[in-house]
Amino acid sequence: MKQLIVFLCTTLLAGAALAQEKFTGSNVDIRMSLAFKAPDAAIQRLIPAGWELNSPTSGPTRGANLNVSVLDQQSAQDPEGKPVTPYRGVALTIPVKKTGSDAAGSMVVEGLFSPSNAPGAYGVFLPAKVTLDRRVRTDAEGKTSVEESWQLMSDDGHALQIRVAYVRGTATRVKVESKVYSGARPDFFRIYRYEAATDVVRSTATGVDRVSAFSLKASGQKLAPIFDGSEQLIAVTSIPWYSRQVYVPGL
Repeated sequence: MKQLIVFLCTTLLAGAALAQEKFTGSNVDIRMSLAFKAPDAAIQRLIPAGWELNSPTSGPTRGANLNVSVLDQQSAQDPEGKPVTPYRGVALTIPVKKTGSDAAGSMVVEGLFSPSNAPGAYGVFLPAKVTLDRRVRTDAEGKTSVEESWQLMSDDGHALQIRVAYVRGTATRVKVESKVYSGARPDFFRIYRYEAATDVVRSTATGVDRVSAFSLKASGQKLAPIFDGSEQLIAVTSIPWYSRQVYVPGL
């Protein structure tokens, strides 16, 4: 009887937690994550009052204060499971924590995206024309080489050009739950529950380096101070598949 009571209480608590969340949709992407140590002054200006930088102290992105997520949606669905138009773009996030609390996660502060996802749920993305060239080659010995070139241009002069070439390794399957906050409205966050395959192709922290070419150029008043030439590339992670469900806190 005692075990039954414990089971029922656990089930009720789990149900109550889910009832406090609202499912907003799902998507499947191809992604790439670029971790940087960017100029401290530029990063601090992007963090709203009451929040502080929370750089990772271990792992392949140790010491990074900025993450550049490059994403190419393959499919997307609304809460009812109906297909919606996929989008492409680049999101800039900062690892943060709320001062004096346990609240922590990533904070989306800038980005360039297909017009269908601008300004986006976080209210910070600029609409842009996005061009992507991805080439994948596997030779007779099974070695797979990947090259990606991205060009993103907004009408107001903001632009990003990214090129990465690397040799693919063995990906690790991960299952993650995270909170992602808005730099424009820091009290707003979304909950991501996703599975992904991750392949760290460069990490200064672990000594991995299968990247043969890398370049990033940025322009525009919001992007230029972040990428002023002094930024250091900490890690490059290839994410050949990423399957996510998105929730927001319930009312």
